[in-house]
Order: sequence, then C-alpha cells, then structure tokens
Amino acid sequence: MIISLKDGLKLFGIIIVAFCAVFVCTFFLNFYMDAVEIKDTVTEAQQPLYDAQLATARFTSAISGGFLGLIAIVMVVFYIKLYVDGHMRQLGILKAMGWSNQKIAFRFWVFGLSIFIGTALGFGAGHIAMPFIYEGLTIDTLDIDIHFHAILLIMLVFVPTIIYSLFACGYAYFALRRPVNDMLKGRVEKKLKRRKEKPAKDSKERSFLVETCFKTLGSKKLLAFFVAFACFCFSAMVQMGASMKQLSTETMGLMILVIGIVLAVTTMFMAVTSLVKNNVKTVSMMKVFGYSMKECALSVFGGYVPFAFLGFVVGTGYQYGLLSLMVNIVYKDVAAVPDYNFNVPVFFITLACFIVLYTAVMAVYAFKLNKVSVKEVMLEN
Repeated sequence: MIISLKDGLKLFGIIIVAFCAVFVCTFFLNFYMDAVEIKDTVTEAQQPLYDAQLATARFTSAISGGFLGLIAIVMVVFYIKLYVDGHMRQLGILKAMGWSNQKIAFRFWVFGLSIFIGTALGFGAGHIAMPFIYEGLTIDTLDIDIHFHAILLIMLVFVPTIIYSLFACGYAYFALRRPVNDMLKGRVEKKLKRRKEKPAKDSKERSFLVETCFKTLGSKKLLAFFVAFACFCFSAMVQMGASMKQLSTETMGLMILVIGIVLAVTTMFMAVTSLVKNNVKTVSMMKVFGYSMKECALSVFGGYVPFAFLGFVVGTGYQYGLLSLMVNIVYKDVAAVPDYNFNVPVFFITLACFIVLYTAVMAVYAFKLNKVSVKEVMLEN
C-alpha cells in the first residue's frame, strides 16, 4: 500500500497545527531556558518582572503546545479514518492476499511525516523570529542572550514525530479490524440507531430539508468540532492579537493574529471540503427533484451554524479569561503592566468580520456544490 501525493496533501492541516504549536513553544521555552541561566544577576527591583516573564513562558508553552497537540491527535484520527474509508477495497484486497493488520498498519507511519515537517518548520521559524520576540520579552537593563538548546530540538521535533507515528500505526490497526468481505464490498461500519420519526410540523418540503440537515450533521459529528475550533481560533486570536498591543508589543499581537487566522482558515477548509465531498450525491439528487441551490446548501451546512457561533463565543470567553489571568495573577506584582478590560469595539468588529467571512465561505462552497452535475455522479459509480 502506497499513500499517494494526493493523500499526503490532505495532511496539510496537521502540518499547520504542528507548525504553530512548535513555533510558539520554541521561542518561549528557549527564552525561559536562557533567562534561568542569568537568574543570579537579577536585582531585587527586577525580580517581579523577571518571575512574571518566566511564568508567562511556562504558561503559554503549556497552553498552546498542549491544546494544539490534542487538536493534532484529533486530526490524525480524522485523516486516517478518511483514508481507510476511502481505500476500503484496496485494503481489503491486501488482507485477502494474506497481509496482516499489523503489517498494513505499520505502513501508516507515513502519517507521522506530517508532524515532522510541521515541527521542523516551526522550530526553524521560531529561531528566525526569536530576536524580535526576545526584544519584547527581555527586561530592561537585563541582557538575555540567545542560545541554541539541543534538548528543545529533540523534545519539540523528534519526540512528537515518533509519538504521532506510533499513534497513527496503532489507530490504523484498530481501524482495520473489520471483516475482509465487508472491506472488499467497500462497506463502512456504521452503527445506526432507530428513532421514532416525529410528524412534520410544517409542509413536507420543510420536513425533508430539516431531516436532511440533521442527518448530515449526525453522519459527520467530528466535522462539527472542526468548524467550532476554526471559529474559536478566529475569535480568540483576533481579539487577543488586538488586545496585545496595549499589554505587550505589536510584534507579539501581529504574531498571535496571524497564527489564529492561519489555524482558522486551515481547519475550516479541511472541514468544509470533507463535508462537500461526502454530500455530492445527496445534493445532486436534490437538484433532480427541483430544490434550489440555497435549499441544497442549507441542508448541508445549516446544521453546523450553531457550532460555528458556539466556537466564536467560547473563543471570546477564552481570550478574555486568559488575558485577565495573565494581568491579574501572573503580573499582579509588576507596576508597569496596564489594566485589562474587555474590549467591546474589538469584539463587535471581530463579530462582523466573522459573520461576513463565514457567510462568504459557505457561499463559495455552495456554488461549488451547485456546479456538480448528476451525470458526473452517475459516471463515478
């Protein structure tokens, strides 16, 4: 079994997440290790800010690295499941030829390469940006020189690559534990729960659209998480980036803003592309029965709108809570740090941008769905 270039390109989302996580952790942890080495030279007047800077480095690395690490695990699971489901017959043929689950699963170590590429690029970019970051973090009258720490290269690049490669092989092994006959027939295991259908309150047309919307959402629950996460990143990072101008430096604020937008765009692209791909047949049949492009789009995307706004709300609360914690607890003994209050104008500007961008993304993909013809779908089968 060979993972093609096309399949490898689908791992772009994991590369981006791994890059962002290691990029942030690299310069914060490097700063922490360099700052610890000069602790004996810190004066009593510099001590509060020095301790606050160390706490910031530890806290930010743990939050960003840990959270994005978990997101990367979810993405690995998502991509492997898509690959197994999309290559069910080919994998079934290999098993029929005598290949064991272990032998096939071992080939999935390739998925760990995406982690290596992302972490290596993030580590390199972190060192490139380090002089600018140190300028904003370094305490006045206290010089902190940049040093290379090999232990960070091992822990941030090679260790995650090994862990995620092993995880990919392990998850693939369990994903392949299904009957060979079902795999040869291309069957994807799904547990269907019977439920009593409620009578339609409105017309039959409305009942069908609502039911289709809920079935689409129920068949792709994991995509709801990715949609919410994309909106969470946009909301939290954009508002935090704007607020960081008064709490830190413009460089730090711009960095946070760019990371948030990149994560949001990448995750949303991955989720919506998968959603469109899995609903092409449904939409083509709806077009045959006379449903408009708007109705087809609502049946596919409508169920994910509440999750998008939920992600935005959670992101708003997250950035406000995180910055409040930093100012009121970590920097409480530092007199030079200004007070932080919820930025209402930035919130409404971010909300307006979110609504416009989210609507535009849905409109673009709705147009893409509308271009699919029934003839193309029939020829694929």
